[in-house]
Amino acid sequence: MASVQSPSDIREAVLEKYGQAARSVLQGSQASCCGDGSSAAASCCGGGSTASPIIIGNYNPEETRSLPAEAVLASLGCGNPTALAELRPGEVVLDLGSGGGIDVLLSARRVGPTGFAYGLDMTDEMLALAERNRVASGVENVTFLRGQIEAIPLPDASVDVIISNCVINLSVDKDAVLREAFRVLRPGGRFAVSDIVIQGELAPEIKSSMEAWAGCIAGALEEQDYIARLNRAGFADASVEVTKVYDTAEALGECLPAELAGSSAASGRIVSGFVRATKPASTS
Repeated sequence: MASVQSPSDIREAVLEKYGQAARSVLQGSQASCCGDGSSAAASCCGGGSTASPIIIGNYNPEETRSLPAEAVLASLGCGNPTALAELRPGEVVLDLGSGGGIDVLLSARRVGPTGFAYGLDMTDEMLALAERNRVASGVENVTFLRGQIEAIPLPDASVDVIISNCVINLSVDKDAVLREAFRVLRPGGRFAVSDIVIQGELAPEIKSSMEAWAGCIAGALEEQDYIARLNRAGFADASVEVTKVYDTAEALGECLPAELAGSSAASGRIVSGFVRATKPASTS
């Protein structure tokens, strides 16, 4: 089991894992953020024949039926922020860590031709896959941007809604992500994110596991810490709504050796949460 060494190590590991996930999809497999993607149903955090519990059941098949198959196969999220965000026609949406583009394409539909959807990702392979999916879907009101979510390449107050799907937990500087989100949102704008959240504490050996970090667990924030960080960034009405509770040993077992995943060290509860906050209408 590899241990976390530095923020740059984490970023490189995430780049490699998600680049491999995109390559797996392009080769006809389901994305895998921790395995080799060799199976057509490779899990998010393993190379097995069953999907990770984190990614199961996030989307209604009616929503995804008209999307390119590769957009669905590349989905590594823990929820459906496009449904939870209550997007409205004409809004501008930004997806942080847009991957293969599923949430950007769904958002573009919801905001309609008078709205617009941006996707931001740092992985070249994912950006290429997302653009391919955009072309295949025929969606015009979409642009995919290359960059890091800690330094969003958009002007101040240019976005109505920020969404993200199981990505902020991967960041090595979550405070910077939240500050940037606040900066690019317009006054009254909404932060509407699906993310892995911890209730309680995970053991240090789990937090220091590179495999668990790439698997969206080791870097996840504790629930009250998430809310506190949003408040410090300037947001109001911050809250976490639990949308799914995972069996801790099962979720960790996708990324860690069985003896660690099933040990008493895995005492914190791992959940998927819908994280909401708003940028005050007046920030003066």
